[in-house]
Amino acid sequence: MITGLRKSAKSPIFLILLAIIAVAFVITGVNAPGSIGGGLGAQSVASVDGHDVTVVEVTDQAERRLKQARQQTPELDIGQLVAAGAIEEIVTGLITQRAVRIFTDAAGMGVSKAIIDGQIASMPAFAGLTGKFDESVYRAKLADQRVSDQQLRDDLYSTSIQRQLLIPIGASARTPVGVAAPYATMLLESRSGLVGIVPSVVAGGPEPSEADLSAFYAQNRARYTLPERRVLRFALIGPEQTPIAAPSDAEIAAFYKANAANYAGTETRILSQVVLPDQAAARALSDKVKSGQSFVLTAGASGFSAEDISIGPQVKSAFARLTSQGVADQVFGLAEGAVSPPLQSPLGWHVVKVDGVQRTQGRPLAAVRSEISTQIAKTKGDEALAELVAQIDEQIGDGASFADVAQARKLAVVQTPEITASGIAPGNPGYRPPAELAPLLKSAFEAAPDEDPSLEAIPGSDRSVMFAVDRIVPAAPPPLASIRAQVLGDLKTRRAADRARAVAAAIVAKVNSGVPIARAFADAGIRQGAPQPITARRIDVARANQQIPPPLQMLFSLPKGRARLLAAPQNAGFFVVYLADIVRGDAAQAPGLIEATRTQFNSVTGQEYVEQFIAAIQKDMKIVRDERAIARLRSQLDGTAARTR
Repeated sequence: MITGLRKSAKSPIFLILLAIIAVAFVITGVNAPGSIGGGLGAQSVASVDGHDVTVVEVTDQAERRLKQARQQTPELDIGQLVAAGAIEEIVTGLITQRAVRIFTDAAGMGVSKAIIDGQIASMPAFAGLTGKFDESVYRAKLADQRVSDQQLRDDLYSTSIQRQLLIPIGASARTPVGVAAPYATMLLESRSGLVGIVPSVVAGGPEPSEADLSAFYAQNRARYTLPERRVLRFALIGPEQTPIAAPSDAEIAAFYKANAANYAGTETRILSQVVLPDQAAARALSDKVKSGQSFVLTAGASGFSAEDISIGPQVKSAFARLTSQGVADQVFGLAEGAVSPPLQSPLGWHVVKVDGVQRTQGRPLAAVRSEISTQIAKTKGDEALAELVAQIDEQIGDGASFADVAQARKLAVVQTPEITASGIAPGNPGYRPPAELAPLLKSAFEAAPDEDPSLEAIPGSDRSVMFAVDRIVPAAPPPLASIRAQVLGDLKTRRAADRARAVAAAIVAKVNSGVPIARAFADAGIRQGAPQPITARRIDVARANQQIPPPLQMLFSLPKGRARLLAAPQNAGFFVVYLADIVRGDAAQAPGLIEATRTQFNSVTGQEYVEQFIAAIQKDMKIVRDERAIARLRSQLDGTAARTR
């Protein structure tokens, strides 16, 4: 992660285009441009034509980078981020952004409020349950990231302007065929050679002394350093803390009475209906149907289709809302198959036919007693638990300690061993944090030891947990005595690798002096790992990248007739790679490759255009970096990490 962060900020175009691609605080951590000051102030680390880059801006971005990085590496702290060069990268990026913004403002480039509103509304991070922009989600996200609405709008404004300015510059690059063709030819080049391996043999050599062991341990303390660990105390709060007496007969009876409609029998009628504006027309239609004519056909003669007259299953209350209470009363008094006389409602005159009647029997109290008892108990239990959690939260707010609350509420307290942010206990390999605690580790590792206890709901559960940091164990290596066997094994492996390197280096020297590689291996007494032929094309190596074995990759960095050593993975020894022959390619036989090479060159050249353009902008501006302020900020952040580790 740290390596990735370092690499990501090498190029000015990346610092700008990254902000263009994603929302600053949600994805990249790029902040708003900040306030404009007159010169390099006490709280500034740099200025661009008098526009300050402030300590607050740099600190905010560093915190956001750390928050994002911890999603993949929970143990990461701000000190490691600082050591990776993040502060310098952030300052450089903010200077670059400020310079581009000043240039575009001077050129009169602008972005309308409607465009910014549209960008915000289209961001998935701000979507609610419906999948559309949700104002409450938006405000919550801003609050979580400590970003104001105006800061986000300023940032989107800047990145929109940068997109207008920089993308056309980068897209204008065009590479001639004459430039791309030689590179395409080089990609088709084939190389062949030999590779052998000098294995690291741990056995043999003098046994390391205690002094050797201590010196090796001292030189490699970082290798054995354990990440920050914390001892946590927590107490679960659940239904067991709020036992509820079984509901009484009176409570059950009262509930049954209050919800009688849910337990009473129901009558559903399948109805067909025609609504006419005239009573006489309604009576004529009713009489025809009563005389035996089809309701559907009779209604059809008046212009109603079968879909128009069918209103399907209806209970009385729903039908009353659809028509009127008077109409519903009369219709639900008809026999199955009967047709109503004209019935008036505010909608007109109704003629209704009862196509069918469906009845369900009511459930007496005895039949639903257990169901009601369970429901009452759950409701009372939920209310009691919510009240308990509220009381505990109030106690914590009033300054009660973890121990005070646990004792007063008779909560069972559990203490973890020393664990990392991922829940691993280095001193207790078999330990696993309780399932309830695992989702809360992130919060626990962000808390200070002197903070009040925290009370959080457990996701997907009706329980809550109160927890506190008991103590923090700074990142440090364990005592040598406790890991002596591991250190001894590592030292022996290192010495074996050193011996293998020396043998491999001697073989390389012989081969480069003219001795055949097979003979050089034989003279060294290396039989297992003797040289084997290898062949590869440059284009295959370029396409496969990390999937190509390192010796094949090395073929393309060697002069013909020369050898070089290369460390094998996992301390297995050292390869000796020898390049025997080079066969030149012919791009004329692969026109598609030439065009693909041109496309790649266009991308690289476009990036160079943007970088040079930004450099030209900055050349005409007064840019001041306060290296002391940057170093002071770096030291402060690193010191903060050291105090909390």
